[in-house]
Amino acid sequence: MKISNYMKTSNSLFFSIGLILLSMSSQAQDATALLKKVKATMDKVNDYEADGRMKTNVTFLKVPEAEVKIYFKKPNKLKIKNEKGISFVPKGAVSINLSSILNGNDYTVIDAGVDKIAGVNVRVIKLLPLDDNADVVLSTLYIDAVNNIIKKAKTTTRLNGSYQLEMTYGKYVGYALPDKIIFTFNTKDYKLPKGVTFDFDDGSESKKTATPGNKSGMAEIVFDTYLINKGVVDANF
Repeated sequence: MKISNYMKTSNSLFFSIGLILLSMSSQAQDATALLKKVKATMDKVNDYEADGRMKTNVTFLKVPEAEVKIYFKKPNKLKIKNEKGISFVPKGAVSINLSSILNGNDYTVIDAGVDKIAGVNVRVIKLLPLDDNADVVLSTLYIDAVNNIIKKAKTTTRLNGSYQLEMTYGKYVGYALPDKIIFTFNTKDYKLPKGVTFDFDDGSESKKTATPGNKSGMAEIVFDTYLINKGVVDANF
């Protein structure tokens, strides 16, 4: 009788474990399928040239709002230039664009459940690179599964710190191109272009090169116009 009860308990335990593993496998497959849909939306864009306005908020610098040109070309070329031809977005934020995150299948997909962004339900998916030496350590994507677009992305890297991108969409949602992007980053990873100086944030008249501290910085780009799939020459990068 005791043996019978033990066998029933063991069978029940194995059955429960089997259901959990099956559920996890199903969730991972579902998350992978959603990522493919997101990538298909993004793949509609081979290149674009955009005009916009960029505000940079870094505590130790006074950086004026600037008119910018943004260039993109598959698979992972991205350049942001202001009217003086200088970009003030941290290097990592430029090189880590959403297209490059989803390129290839060199990552493990983890379904991290659901969340809400501005009242919109989103799926949370984590990507762990298979290569232990990859620069990207972890990416967390918050996906609008109705429009197959990424609303927010958090990326942790080995060399360029951690970044967060928040996207607001409108007219070009069908191309997964946002009306506004907000980059949030750690200022200790913020590197000024060589020879560029700004005023400190304390109102000082003196011009000197600032030294970033371990604080949060932000760059916001509002896009005014896009030229999509019209061809972008490599010289722009």
